[in-house]
Amino acid sequence: MSDDAELFVAGSVPAARRTRRARVAWGARVVTIGGDAPVRVQSMTNTDTVDVVATAIQVKQLAQAGSELVRITVNTPEAAAAVPRIREQLDRMGVDVPLIGDFHYNGHRLLTEFPDCAEALSKYRINPGNVGKGEKKDKQFAQMIEVAARLDKCVRIGVNWGSLDQELLAGLMDANARRAAPWDARQVMYAALVQSALGSAAYARELGLDADQIVISCKVSGVQDLVAVYRALARRCDYALHLGLTEAGMGTKGTVASSVALALLLQEGIGDTIRVSLTPQPGEPRTQEVVVALEVLQALGLRAFNPSVTACPGCGRTTSTVFQELAKRIDEHLRAMMPGWRERYPGVERLKIAVMGCIVNGPGESKHADIGISLPGTGEAPAAPVFIDGEKAMTLRGEHIAEEFHRIVEDYIERRFGAR
Repeated sequence: MSDDAELFVAGSVPAARRTRRARVAWGARVVTIGGDAPVRVQSMTNTDTVDVVATAIQVKQLAQAGSELVRITVNTPEAAAAVPRIREQLDRMGVDVPLIGDFHYNGHRLLTEFPDCAEALSKYRINPGNVGKGEKKDKQFAQMIEVAARLDKCVRIGVNWGSLDQELLAGLMDANARRAAPWDARQVMYAALVQSALGSAAYARELGLDADQIVISCKVSGVQDLVAVYRALARRCDYALHLGLTEAGMGTKGTVASSVALALLLQEGIGDTIRVSLTPQPGEPRTQEVVVALEVLQALGLRAFNPSVTACPGCGRTTSTVFQELAKRIDEHLRAMMPGWRERYPGVERLKIAVMGCIVNGPGESKHADIGISLPGTGEAPAAPVFIDGEKAMTLRGEHIAEEFHRIVEDYIERRFGAR
């Protein structure tokens, strides 16, 4: 074998950066962030928090889609008063996903004036750029941290370049102007983001918050900006880090930008929890941001959530749409069934299915999958060989190939992953 053989190791995944373990809990449900825990998926509602029923329903949808933590806006007294009722509604529905309260400007008042809200939330998101100005800043930040420490709640110190502490930034700009070789403005902004996060974390610890109760984020909208900032954070602290582009955008742009940014950092072992901040397209479910986050982690080999369906892109050999329709049908069915299958069929999330469109790569890809089918391409004989565990098991013919293969997949799942 070549001396370079060690370069070709299939299935390798990035080594995790060693971080502290933050615990976010509700009742018996505990979600650990950092340490040796898997990278966690988060999402956020876009309902009016005052609407208890609508918010609870969306939280349930996000949780069922795979979100392990769900953030809700807490921006008014009415919203704060609604939080305990949302938690009660979720508990009645059997949804134990921890809730995160997103606070800006008035969080110090809402957490102190609405103790039931503070108790019902499992984690607080505090933005250091929006807690107050001048002398009020430290006092109002301290009020929020003291509540978290007293109630043993986790806190995300979430800095955002769209709401960066302007006093801190101005001070760093002034200091930079006096340098013999000044940095460019973007480098100063990076430094301000990191300093705001780490300085706030240090102050929170002085106020009595344990280091294991702190998660840090420094969100920006550019891919290279995010990578630069988080590499700096990873070098300077061992806090658990929350990753995500802020205002990533909608549709293909938002999906691609978020996926690239997250993948670059996660591949370096940086990041303990992620959110994909997509702007929903008209009619698109909020759960799409969760689907993208799950796919990023699964594509990197960091976690497995759903069986994967490999399908060819199609070409002049595949003028029929049969393979496209079958792949879509299988994929949608698997996703719909997974909430129940996770308990009924342990390990099914690692199942690999191939639905191919012609003889060129069809048999080979099908052999690499757990179960696969190679459908006839244009001009090929109307026969579809099925491969199970790398071996040709049968050949399907006729008008009902799709339905027959669907049943074969379900039988395979029951046989392989069913009760033993």
